[in-house]
Amino acid sequence: MDSYSKLLERVNAPGHFASSIGIVVTRIEGREAEGRMEIRPDSLNPMGIVHGGAMNTLADTVAGCAAFTSGHVCVTLDCSMQYLAPGTGRYLHCIATPKKLGKTILVYDTTLTNDRGQVVATGIYTFFAKSQPVEENTVF
Repeated sequence: MDSYSKLLERVNAPGHFASSIGIVVTRIEGREAEGRMEIRPDSLNPMGIVHGGAMNTLADTVAGCAAFTSGHVCVTLDCSMQYLAPGTGRYLHCIATPKKLGKTILVYDTTLTNDRGQVVATGIYTFFAKSQPVEENTVF
């Protein structure tokens, strides 16, 4: 099993926050990652649309997986989300693509779309790549 498959297995395992709110990372390839979040009643705000925090969690989870392709343990330094349309439908999809890949600072663009392909949010996520390499026993 390659390291990307191991990362997918770990991040999608039950018992983690992201999986508990319906997030599944579906692809890690090259320096990108993709994932989706099932829209459930517990992911909605009082207005009946996906809570911004749930969208942020989806983007942070997917971008974090992309950042781990650096081979180092990465932690989020900063994030910014732009909410462009209500989160509605059956699921939201996220793709994270690299914007800057430095030795210790990695910046990713994220785009969230609904099940009709409409962009509902975008974000920028900055990660710090620690000198510690990703190993078998790394806790994600």
